[in-house]
Amino acid sequence: MSDARKDPASRFAASSRIGEQLGINAETLRGWVSQAEIDAGGRPGTTSGDAHELAELKRENRELRRSNAILPSTSAFFAAELCATRRRVIREVVRDHFRWDVAAA
Repeated sequence: MSDARKDPASRFAASSRIGEQLGINAETLRGWVSQAEIDAGGRPGTTSGDAHELAELKRENRELRRSNAILPSTSAFFAAELCATRRRVIREVVRDHFRWDVAAA
């Protein structure tokens, strides 16, 4: 296949012939060869490593955006829970203090 890379007509014929021998689509084989050429630096384009890294960064960015969207509502929820818990504790302390004052008198 590497010998047929120079001539587009023979490249297509080679892709078809080799693809048929391997039992895969000629376009699939042509894509693999093109990507291998890009990865080797023989052709301009995005390398497989760069494409993988870009996909990882996009996924991480999506997760961070989702976390940042959820953070305000979770903070408000926990702040409200904390405030309610503090009010309950203060009420119990005041009630107990009142009971001790009544019992001591």
